[in-house]
Amino acid sequence: MYYLEDLIKHKNCILQQVEDRKPPFALNKKKSVNLLGLGDVGSTLLIGLKLMGGDAISWIGIYNNGNVAKRFEYELNQTAYPWDYDRLPEIEIIEKSELFDCDVFVFCASKAVPALNSDVADVRMVQYEENRNIIKEYAVLARERNFRGLFAVVSDPVDPLCKAAYLESNKNKDGTFDFQGLKPRQIQGYGLGVMNSRAAYYAKKDERFRSFLTDGRAFGPHGKDLVIANSIKNYDDVLSRELTRLAVESNIRTREIGFKPFIAPALSSGAISLLLTMKGEWHYSSNYLGSVYFGSRNRMTETGVEIESLPLSEALYRRIEAAYKALEDIV
Repeated sequence: MYYLEDLIKHKNCILQQVEDRKPPFALNKKKSVNLLGLGDVGSTLLIGLKLMGGDAISWIGIYNNGNVAKRFEYELNQTAYPWDYDRLPEIEIIEKSELFDCDVFVFCASKAVPALNSDVADVRMVQYEENRNIIKEYAVLARERNFRGLFAVVSDPVDPLCKAAYLESNKNKDGTFDFQGLKPRQIQGYGLGVMNSRAAYYAKKDERFRSFLTDGRAFGPHGKDLVIANSIKNYDDVLSRELTRLAVESNIRTREIGFKPFIAPALSSGAISLLLTMKGEWHYSSNYLGSVYFGSRNRMTETGVEIESLPLSEALYRRIEAAYKALEDIV
């Protein structure tokens, strides 16, 4: 029998270091959240946090050029329950210098999104180089501000960008790696939640996949190397690979009918998963595992991140191992 932890045996890489495992925020209080980027994903995620975050978030700061931030401050602060006007978190416009004055920083900035008529097979990897340049700027800023909260990455490709943020924040002005920036535990990637939800969508529609709804799991990156398991206890490799394909190609189905597939990712991977993180509840996100940031079911505890440890069949473990190695090859 295999376990997820087996992936990191005999790993010796620059990310490994001794550090305290305390969570990047206090679990027993409401969190302050700052959000960078109010494009399709960022604005939808913001609406989700506003409407669902009353019991977990004290306020949300937004930073974006132009009048977009003004629009959302104006409209979302006019979104309220009658006679209970402090029930939902307030939205505040902040300056760039204030981005890391918070418990949770959410990175939603993005460039180079292919057009709807693009025939690109994996849109996420097209975005990597451009988005890596953007995240570098803010990873360095987090270092300069001695940020000790959660650096949440939502922009694609999530997992490689998490590692890029870590590497860039830990270089001094000479480019020397000095471990003085973000800690591995401070960075989490939010892309796997929607892949799990897409698998559940198809499991509800096809009796063959029904076991996923009670015993299924999702592992790995938000992209073509995703691993969906139809069941942990009774893993079926053929069914699992078919369900994985349906989940991976779900965004293509949305693009085929003329729309960018950003609503489900912004809410399932973004708003819902972030709120579960803040509450210390089980969710899907990517955490540092050996030499890459890798997606799995986990939760934040008083002693740090707890990654679910389950016995895995050899067939399932080999799929997960292949996804892990593919991430190692990127960055």
